[in-house]
Amino acid sequence: MMAQAKDITDFDTFAALDIRVGTVVEVQEFPRARNPSYKVAVDLGALGVRWSSAQVTNYTPEDLLGTQVCCVVNFAPRNIAGFRSEVLILGAPGEGCKVIVVTPRSTVENGAALF
Repeated sequence: MMAQAKDITDFDTFAALDIRVGTVVEVQEFPRARNPSYKVAVDLGALGVRWSSAQVTNYTPEDLLGTQVCCVVNFAPRNIAGFRSEVLILGAPGEGCKVIVVTPRSTVENGAALF
């Protein structure tokens, strides 16, 4: 069965998303989250350090530290179990229920925008 694409949209809708690269600088356990998650701090360069509630527990905190990740930085913050999640770390489904974090192929400057 072929997967269905989402509805067609225009480029301006995509361009409205602010997707940046940042480096994971801190990872904390998040036992209050409904789904297994970490609290992840991402250094986004001139945008500062921002936090995310991320369902990426198939990685160890040590594996995530220092990793560059791609994040949507202009969504409104969300309250996740009393925690303010400020950015959305992008990922794709992997085998089983793993989330594969989207990372740049080469190191780039923190805060670099995707286009």
